[in-house]
Amino acid sequence: MAILHFNGIGITAMSACVPKNVINNLEYTQYFPATDVAKLVEKTGIYERRFADVKTCSSDLCYVAAEKLFADNDIDRSSIDILIFITQTPDYRMPANSLLLQERLKLPTSTMAFDITLGCSAFIYGMSVAYSLLSQPNVNKILILDGETRSKVYSPKDRKTAFLFGDGGVAALVEKDDKFGDTHISLNSDGSMADTIKINGGGYRNPSSVETLKEKIVDEYGNIRTDENGYMDGESVFNFVATKVPQDIKKLCSQTCIDLQLMDYYIFHQANNFMNQFIVKKLKIDKGKVPSTIAKFGNTSSVSVPLTIVSELKDKLNGSHNLLLSAFGVGLTWATAITSFVDTQISEIVEI
Repeated sequence: MAILHFNGIGITAMSACVPKNVINNLEYTQYFPATDVAKLVEKTGIYERRFADVKTCSSDLCYVAAEKLFADNDIDRSSIDILIFITQTPDYRMPANSLLLQERLKLPTSTMAFDITLGCSAFIYGMSVAYSLLSQPNVNKILILDGETRSKVYSPKDRKTAFLFGDGGVAALVEKDDKFGDTHISLNSDGSMADTIKINGGGYRNPSSVETLKEKIVDEYGNIRTDENGYMDGESVFNFVATKVPQDIKKLCSQTCIDLQLMDYYIFHQANNFMNQFIVKKLKIDKGKVPSTIAKFGNTSSVSVPLTIVSELKDKLNGSHNLLLSAFGVGLTWATAITSFVDTQISEIVEI
């Protein structure tokens, strides 16, 4: 377990953008009987999601979020030292989305820009990278953009994933200020479980071909997908998360002498309602301090933690608040952060 410690660094402003196209899961019955759909929706707790249209990519969602952030906080674009873009659904194989946004947002050419291609835990990983870089004397402002269009990844004919994933983009400004105090981040990985959430085709190991794009029945339940659709072994992921995530949270609290019960808010990756309720119960934390966006946005992968903050904690982060952030998924990776939000400016969510 890699545990990182920082002082005097924090998130000063956040914004988000989601597609205006609302998918009602109970009406998403083109390929499955309505009774089966109703059971799936009740189990996952995901009633609505947002789907980007065919022309909208992760960079578009993050561009709108970033422009909202700049406008609402009167940010001088020339002051951005580093741009970090987080996504597993980039616009192109190359160049990186961060370079596209450096130009589109008219950031100076002195801006350091790069992508992080990690899954559901990536926002916390991105925080760790940003906080580390801000430890340098000449770095003062970092813009984190995190965008996913997961609706383009999963097959609507595979009931294991068809009702879970949605799209969104967020922007976060990270700066130095002594008011933030200490931040502690735990980062973990287990590549032995890489096959549990995966896209087999379309990369350079298994390049795109007629065969990788062909729809196939993949199991005895009649689920259908191509090799270029994502798949997930939900049972294995749940069993893994149910053990590893509570362990990681408790260990981080123990090693930093922080009382888990004294957090103001607990922000979990929005995988599904059943999983998060299990974690809350296992940790014995106050469920009233656990905001959720599962019902209205579904699983937006790495976007889910910051999107939940923007959606549910706007106007609630005046003054100083201690937050525990926890995310887990593709890799498999999992991460925990204990950090303070002090007068963090949260913008209204933009729809496009």
